[in-house]
Amino acid sequence: MTTKQYDAIIIGAGHNGLVCAFYLARKGLSVCILERASVVGGAAITEEFHRDMSGGFRNSVASYTVSLLQPKIIKDMQLEQHGLKVVLRKIDNYLPLDGDYLLAGRGGLTLREIARHSEKDALAYPRYMAALNGVVALLKQFLLVTPPNAGGGLADVLALLKAGNTMRKLSLETQRDLLDFFTKSASEILGQYFENDAVKALFGFDAIVGHFASPHEPGSAYVLLHHVFGEAAGVPGAWGHAIGGMGAITGAMQKACEAEGVKIFTDCPVEEILCAKGKIREVRTNQLRYKTNLAISSVHPKLLFENLIGPDDLPKDFRTRIKNYKSHSGTFRMNVALDKLPKFINAPAKGTKHGQDYLTSGIIIAPSLAYMDEAWLTAKANGWSDKPIIEMLIPSTLDDTLAPKGKHVASLFCQQFAFNLPDGQNWDNCREQAADHIIDTVDAYAPGFAQSVLGRQILSPLDLERKFALIGGDIFHGRMSLDQLFSARPVLGHGAYRSPIKGLYMCGSGTHPGGGVTGAPGHNAAQVILRDRRLLF
Repeated sequence: MTTKQYDAIIIGAGHNGLVCAFYLARKGLSVCILERASVVGGAAITEEFHRDMSGGFRNSVASYTVSLLQPKIIKDMQLEQHGLKVVLRKIDNYLPLDGDYLLAGRGGLTLREIARHSEKDALAYPRYMAALNGVVALLKQFLLVTPPNAGGGLADVLALLKAGNTMRKLSLETQRDLLDFFTKSASEILGQYFENDAVKALFGFDAIVGHFASPHEPGSAYVLLHHVFGEAAGVPGAWGHAIGGMGAITGAMQKACEAEGVKIFTDCPVEEILCAKGKIREVRTNQLRYKTNLAISSVHPKLLFENLIGPDDLPKDFRTRIKNYKSHSGTFRMNVALDKLPKFINAPAKGTKHGQDYLTSGIIIAPSLAYMDEAWLTAKANGWSDKPIIEMLIPSTLDDTLAPKGKHVASLFCQQFAFNLPDGQNWDNCREQAADHIIDTVDAYAPGFAQSVLGRQILSPLDLERKFALIGGDIFHGRMSLDQLFSARPVLGHGAYRSPIKGLYMCGSGTHPGGGVTGAPGHNAAQVILRDRRLLF
């Protein structure tokens, strides 16, 4: 077996692995990335999923929209110079309702739309946004910061004091808002401001994305917060589309890494990480041995510590904590090729100001918090929802590179689908049935949609685990609950990107600040590694 040596070995070429590799290589380290798939990008890739006589249909496969990617990373990696172009949705969101609709967007659109449904809620909207923005502004300060590590040294004590001082400077009102958003349910928070069901649904949807729970569950308000941190094309809070799909982001990251000398090996799954006396010594694939004192994992924590590391190399309590680490987001993902755009029953009239623009938005089929709660309850009982929660995007309305002329692609991002099905069922037998149910649900809002589908790509929760190594099908590499955040992600005492094994670090979404295409875990881990090397050498 051939042996190679690099200063740093990164396991997994997802976006966080690429970000970490870039920052390490930029400081002069020789870095290689070992990726089990045939392409880089992890869950942020673009694939052709259907082809007919008119040509090929491509779309983002798992992650599907741009907002959370950190501006600092875009600038440092010069992603735009490497080909990344992000365009904004013309309208942010569209909720089809019974006999009406609700839009959200820039330029005062959200407020005007809320006023159409409830003058009282329109008056409350600025107060809600002030509370939300106050908390978000605080949390943004911690996105690119290493959490203080429980049981750490002086640096961690100082980091804790700095975090505490930041909190101390908040107004009492913002401190109260922070407590509310961290401990209460989304429905409780929204009920403090709004009375209209559709308005609550507009904001409450973010609380159940990748969160297999009811919007009535305490702590669900934090998940809502996690989805409003971002910006797109320099516009705070906006959502956008990367021309060419999400693979354009990781493709640009790959170019940035290679420009810094990073070596990327695809079709190269890691089989084992060997340790001796509490230190990392070697990373093995099926063909090569990589001698190293530094390895960084961007893969799911359970995959790293349960599959790649020998149990005797980890402390017993740590193994138990990883075993109990919760990973299940209840997500079902589809792409469909369409021969025409859908026509929703209740939508802005063609020729009006917002005409077809609403088709560039996130089309959210979840008209109330009660609908979302029922979706979760029926999924718990039956495996998937009687009335699933669906966000549909039609990126080909913004990007003509994805489909043949005159045709389109749509992504269907669906919530409340259990990983483990009841009564002996399994996803290999049920995936087509669930996909049909999703298509029929959309068709009820946009008659003719089912007949317009030319082809489809289906990823059940089990498929997401198989294709992307997302344990339990969890798009966030672990549940975004209060016991698995900040210094406790993935395990308290190892929340600062360092594992229990010296020289083995973590840089994936199973670390702070969690899931989404942010790049923040990769960035932060690299800073910790470089700081540790300065202290050691």
